[in-house]
Amino acid sequence: MKEKRFINRELSWLEFNKRVLEEVTYPHNPIFERLKFASIVSSNLDEFFMIRVASVHDQIQAGLKKIDPSGLSTKTIMNKISESAHQLVEELYRKYNLSLLRGLKKEKINILKKKDLNSEQQAFIDSYFDKSIFPVLTPMAVDIGRPFPLVLNKSLNIALLVAAYNDKKNYRFTTVQVPSVLERLIELPRSGNKRQFILLEEIIKMNLNKVFVGYHILAKANYRITRNADLSINEEGAEDLLEVIEESLRQRKWGVAIRLEIEDGVDARILKRLLAELEISEEQVYLIPGPIDLMFLKKISGLKGYEHLLYPVFKPAANKCLKDSANIFDSIRRGDILMHHPYNSFQPVIDLVRNAAVDPQVLAIKQTLYRVSDNSPIVEALVAAAENGKQVTVMVEIKARFDEQNNIQWAKRLETAGCHVIYGFAGLKTHCKILLIVRREGEDIRRYVHMSTGNYNEQTASLYTDISLLTSNASFGTDASNLFNMLSGLSQPLDMNRLCLAPYNLREKMMAMILRERTNASQGKKARIIMKLNSLVDTGIIEALYLASQAGVEIEMIVRGICCLKPGVPNVSENITVLSIVGRFLEHSRIFYFYNDGDEKIYLSSADLMERNLDRRIEAMFPIDDQILKLEVKRILNISLKDTEKTRKLLPDGTYIKNKASGKNKVNCQDLLYQEALEAANL
Repeated sequence: MKEKRFINRELSWLEFNKRVLEEVTYPHNPIFERLKFASIVSSNLDEFFMIRVASVHDQIQAGLKKIDPSGLSTKTIMNKISESAHQLVEELYRKYNLSLLRGLKKEKINILKKKDLNSEQQAFIDSYFDKSIFPVLTPMAVDIGRPFPLVLNKSLNIALLVAAYNDKKNYRFTTVQVPSVLERLIELPRSGNKRQFILLEEIIKMNLNKVFVGYHILAKANYRITRNADLSINEEGAEDLLEVIEESLRQRKWGVAIRLEIEDGVDARILKRLLAELEISEEQVYLIPGPIDLMFLKKISGLKGYEHLLYPVFKPAANKCLKDSANIFDSIRRGDILMHHPYNSFQPVIDLVRNAAVDPQVLAIKQTLYRVSDNSPIVEALVAAAENGKQVTVMVEIKARFDEQNNIQWAKRLETAGCHVIYGFAGLKTHCKILLIVRREGEDIRRYVHMSTGNYNEQTASLYTDISLLTSNASFGTDASNLFNMLSGLSQPLDMNRLCLAPYNLREKMMAMILRERTNASQGKKARIIMKLNSLVDTGIIEALYLASQAGVEIEMIVRGICCLKPGVPNVSENITVLSIVGRFLEHSRIFYFYNDGDEKIYLSSADLMERNLDRRIEAMFPIDDQILKLEVKRILNISLKDTEKTRKLLPDGTYIKNKASGKNKVNCQDLLYQEALEAANL
């Protein structure tokens, strides 16, 4: 059956997080880095439930009985999600309790509970509660006049059963929100050379008798609700997209409950009440044998004085073409410049915008922004450029999920400074990463272009692997101008010289390149495809790869996250291998290589091979033409394919196995690429 040829998207996502979870106990990861991986799994699960599980839930509620490409019904998918997610959470807390807590204790860092406290610490907690916590608490009783409160999405709460001392048979349900305005991780007075911490919710639970004076506390339990945050935005007919997004953000807090995390060992009466009030099933309940929401571990990993418990300090190398360059525009004119982040510094991109902002020869700056940092130097440089009289046009995508509020604030800041701000297209997200600088040079006008696989975010540029290109090539300059005219005006996308754009011709270009390799293989010629990307979901692309494999094309895929393609299936995909790299840096670059009968073609793109990217987003794919730069990209691919330390191989059943090598055969591609970047910078 055709359906047997695909892996379910949601289950593949859970498999990815299992790979991240493996890093929590990887022996060569320092303990603080292992804490970070645990917090990433916890955060990823939140987003998974709010978006992906919520979407499946909505389909079931709507009575949809469609079968997905993997051949599963929505109810079957939900059952499999529940089974796999429960196993993942169980394994996460097993690692937390047996590995992480022991690892911290070994470093004389302890997370205490009530039974662990000495008298001095107990006195400190009592005082801290009275002065800093009690004034902020708001207990919410539930009775005839006070209905069950709307519990905020992802907020931590304590559920209680309380009864009057003279009537313990008639108990009442109450709930207390753990204040998010207070630090969750509280440091206690030291005991010798040990650092001791306790969680805010533990302090509150120890002092609830001060909150419910005159009542006996029969039972209590921490709990947390994950709600549907998959925004339903009706853009058609909307007069102001900004207002639509802001209203949707307000609604996100109160979506339908999708998951209930609650303290293991909870009183059955509390659980029964929450199930009834939240209208969820027992399958949506996750009993947590430890602190709910492990994001606080990231706070511990940031403690000062423990640098030896982190990866060695990483200092990005300067690109050899930009090293000691007095004028970045002169460097770009000499030839295209390829930068591989984070191995190469992202600073030249920031410097380029800053220089353009004050350069009297620069006439205009145009840029797309999808996700930027809270204190973005790029945005500040654009503001300065507008204030200096440059014509500045910025496409700020306010529909970037979970970055909507941040992007709205930046958009308003840019607009106030005098920038032309575009908020987005109805029905499309602008996800391409492109910067255009128009500069007068003598009697001529020259355009400088920066294109990337990653966002204009200096923080993620130090954590994600991405590739970007600086060029003054006239064809790219014309394409960039046409793109921005399309974004800001009413013009249809013109025929591009070098760029391919989604949703216009990127899919067609990708299919054509795959077909060409398939044709060459069927004619007995050498044919090879290498793709490195985040997600491979689109069934049309996968079917094209299957046909290419059947024709004899050698296909190597490096897919970090979701992969719905089944490799190694006889007579279907036996010439396809799929690898996933999970390491210190998040593999984010999208690279597409085609042997093309010896005339090798290499493209970089902002797009993953998903229906949303190819059909519902504005994405860009651009070629690498320079032969030396082609060799650089090929080296990145080849080193990635040789990795044995951080690579897992996808099996036809959707699970992954780790590559094994020993001694001199061990390869950590991220370490090797960093060393090569340092060597190149020092040439």
